[in-house]
Amino acid sequence: VQLQACGGGLVQAGGSMRLSCAASGTIFSRSVMGWYRQAPGKQREMVATITSGGSTNYADSVQDRFTISRDDAKNTVYLQMNSLKPEDTAVYYCSANYGIVRWGKGTQVTVSS
Repeated sequence: VQLQACGGGLVQAGGSMRLSCAASGTIFSRSVMGWYRQAPGKQREMVATITSGGSTNYADSVQDRFTISRDDAKNTVYLQMNSLKPEDTAVYYCSANYGIVRWGKGTQVTVSS
């Protein structure tokens, strides 16, 4: 599986942004897909995950602001981010876990105050 994330950029605090991650290969529909982020000087952390059955899990810091979804017909996972805060600034990575974890290249999200 190869992953390609896109949709990052610069947004003002309180704004919204949607990230997408397209996956190659046929194993996407059986994978747990996830979004992670890494801010400067910090460890990579889980933002949100979604199982093949659609069950979701969110970090407390993004609960009720971010929404993860998937479109298996398009092999794509999305992260809708609303009410963005400066502390959401990070490089965001998508991942696919099908027993083996694969990572995409990150996309920078910068939230200005």
